[in-house]
Amino acid sequence: MKKLFTILAVIAAFFAILFSVLPISNLAILPAIGAFAFGFAAFYLSKKTGEVKKIIPFTFYLTICALTITTYKALFNTPEVVNTEVLEEIGNIHEEEAIDELESLDLDALEIDDTDLESIDMNDTEIEDIQIETNDIESIEINESDIENSEEIISELEELEIN
Repeated sequence: MKKLFTILAVIAAFFAILFSVLPISNLAILPAIGAFAFGFAAFYLSKKTGEVKKIIPFTFYLTICALTITTYKALFNTPEVVNTEVLEEIGNIHEEEAIDELESLDLDALEIDDTDLESIDMNDTEIEDIQIETNDIESIEINESDIENSEEIISELEELEIN
């Protein structure tokens, strides 16, 4: 159990040092707390047996260094505010370019002529009245000659040119 707590204390102290030198230095507090907890547990268990290894005080030293670096960065590093006006201008320029590009598209060519759709006179009730009976579908027989005829028709349609 003493070895487990010692290993966990060393790992937590290592992560505390690692986080303290990175820009996410505020997160170094969590592994530092873990390193202290595991270190005190390992120290207590080793004191009980009578042999305190030098690695346990070393983990305390690493943890204290990590907390010192984190505290220094929290107190003396001020976050720099970037000039947001330049970013807003760039955003406005991109927005204007997108609007100009959309306006330059020829949307008149894409319009559908509604007169073709209006010439179809079908009500919703007529569509609902159309029902396909399954008996009719099951009674349909397909011959090989029908398939050959349909293949000929398809090949003729493929050769058809639309002007």
